[in-house]
Amino acid sequence: MTALVVHYHEIALKARNRPLFVNQLVLNLGRATAGLPVRRIRKLPGRVVLELSEEGSAGAAADRVRQVFGVANCSPAYRSSLTLDALQETAEKVLTGQSFQTFRVTARRGAYKAFPLTSQQLNEVLGSFVLQRYSARVDLKNPELTLFVEILPREAFLYLEKVPGVGGLPVGVGGRVIALVSGGIDSPVAAYRMMRRGCLVTFVHFHGAPFLDRRTQEKTREIVKLLTRFQYASRLYMVPFGEVQQEVVLNTRGPYRVLLYRRLMARIAEHLASLEGAGALVTGESLGQVASQTLENLTVIEEAVTLPILRPLVGMDKAEISEQARGIETYEISIQPDQDCCTLFVPRHPATRATIEEIGRAELTLDIDRLVKMGVERAELEVFAFPEAP
Repeated sequence: MTALVVHYHEIALKARNRPLFVNQLVLNLGRATAGLPVRRIRKLPGRVVLELSEEGSAGAAADRVRQVFGVANCSPAYRSSLTLDALQETAEKVLTGQSFQTFRVTARRGAYKAFPLTSQQLNEVLGSFVLQRYSARVDLKNPELTLFVEILPREAFLYLEKVPGVGGLPVGVGGRVIALVSGGIDSPVAAYRMMRRGCLVTFVHFHGAPFLDRRTQEKTREIVKLLTRFQYASRLYMVPFGEVQQEVVLNTRGPYRVLLYRRLMARIAEHLASLEGAGALVTGESLGQVASQTLENLTVIEEAVTLPILRPLVGMDKAEISEQARGIETYEISIQPDQDCCTLFVPRHPATRATIEEIGRAELTLDIDRLVKMGVERAELEVFAFPEAP
C-alpha cells in the first residue's frame, strides 16, 4: 500500500470552523507519525491522505494514526488515476495475495459527481472485473472481502479495510487544562477523556515527600508517558505535599482534613494553571465514590478556586472507569501498590457533608497563602514527548 486514507466524522459537522479542526488534525497526524516514512500529508475533500515513501509502512503508520483524536478510521490504500483501466489495474494490486470466497465492491463518488459512472455502475464494472479473475461470488450482505473505492476529483483510492480510530476532536482545538493526576485508576482516564475533546493537558501530581517513598511518583511518570502518545508533548509538575499535609494535621480537626487537602491542591493547581495559560482544572472525581466526593463535598472543594473544575468521570462507576483504563493501557500501572499522598494523615471518620462555612472556619487556623506558595515554589517540572527521541 502506498497511502493511508484518514476519515473523520465529528470534525465534518463543524461548518465554518472545519478548516481550523482539519488543520490541527493534519498537524497532529504529522507529529504522531514522526520517524515513519510519510512523504507528505494532504487535505482532500472529506478526508486526509498520508503519502508513504515505503510500500510496506502502511501498517506501522495505521497503528499510530488510529490513536490520533479526531480520526474516525483509516485505511491502507493504493492510489489510482481515474481511468477505468487504471482502476482495474489498481484493484488487481489490492487483491493480490487475498483469499476469499465472497466479496462486494463499495464505490463512492460523492466527492466527484462529474465522474462518468455512478457509484452503482462502478460497483458493477469492478465487480465483473473481479469475477473474471477470482473464483468467488458476490455477496452484498455478508462478504468475506469488501473492495472500497473512493473517487475524488483528481484521483481514486482503493483499499480493503477501515481501521477504527478513537474519534473525538484533535488535541489542541479545545484549549489547555490542568489535570490533577495521581497514580490511581481514575485521574488518568479523566485526562484522556479531556484530550479526546480536544484539550491539551498539563499534569500536576501531589506526592507525599518527604514522608512517603517515590513509588507513586514513578507510577505517575509512567502514566504520563503513556498518555503523551495522545497529545505528543506533555508537561508534568511534581508537587511535594507531605509538609503541607503535616501543617494541616497539626492545626485542624480530623474530619475536615481530606477536604482541606483537596482545597489546597486545587489552589496550587490554579496557580500553576496561570503559568500554563490553562482555562480549567480537571479531576478524576466520580460522584459518591469516596467520602470526599459527595455532592456537598465537591461543592466545598470547588469553592476554593475561581477556575472551573471539570469532572469528566462524575457519572461513571468504578467498573466503567476501570474498563476505559484498560483500554488506554494505564490500568496495570495504576493498580501497582504505592504510597499515595491521599493516604497520608487521613482521618478515620472524614466529613461527608461539610459546608463552606465549616471549612471556612477550619481554614482560619492555616496560613493558606503561605502553604499554596510553598507548593507552587517547590513544584518541579518534567517534560515528555512522543515519539521519544532516539
